[in-house]
Amino acid sequence: MARGLFFSVFRHPTSDLPYNPSVLSRAVPRVLPFAVFMAFVGVDEIAGFLSRHGIIDPGEYFPFVVYPLKALAAAAVLLSFRSVYSEIKFGDLSRLRDSTISVFAGLALFVAWINLDYSIGPAGKGFNPTLIASGFAMWLVIAIRLTGAALIVPIMEELFWRSFLIRCIIRKEFDEIPIGTFTWSSFILCSIFFGLEHQLIIAGIAAGIVYNLILYSTKSISQCILCHAVTNLALGIYVLSTGQYRFW
Repeated sequence: MARGLFFSVFRHPTSDLPYNPSVLSRAVPRVLPFAVFMAFVGVDEIAGFLSRHGIIDPGEYFPFVVYPLKALAAAAVLLSFRSVYSEIKFGDLSRLRDSTISVFAGLALFVAWINLDYSIGPAGKGFNPTLIASGFAMWLVIAIRLTGAALIVPIMEELFWRSFLIRCIIRKEFDEIPIGTFTWSSFILCSIFFGLEHQLIIAGIAAGIVYNLILYSTKSISQCILCHAVTNLALGIYVLSTGQYRFW
């Protein structure tokens, strides 16, 4: 009864029929990994704010604990729902032309990212694993950070942004919209929202535009994941080789 009452409030604006619970059940696997990841981001931001105002002292190693936890938590959710991600077709990566475009677009976006250095809010110090005293712990954290950035985050974000949200903007029943369907409203809104997720907002919007264009040109979430992974991996290698930890 309670479940029926819950779904009865989600009605399509042009219909008297209840919102289809099966649509919600298909949205959850694409939204929950992102929500879990962002919840940990929120905890980190709140702890940083309270620390700067002398309210709490989370300790200097707090960020190095939070990131592995959020990466592993998001990965666990992705793995638990792995059987339902029918839109991720890794066979798409065998299309040489599309994969080549995705790789070069990812590299070009990396170059743009480090040059479109305009952030919102105070500039942070970033994620600097060299502050960890133990050599083993430092390299473990670096491995988790790179894996999270180059594998977990691209899958998690592309499922949310390019599989769920960009289609949900077009129609509430997002799964009835083919992957890669273009509308100006979904293209613009998804690009802006993606940018607002990042501190480097201009670079974030540029990334949102590029990943959307990859989606439209290839009709493939896997190609979006590849492009996103190349950007993040290149950025991680750049950060570790130059010490520009503010980009992390």
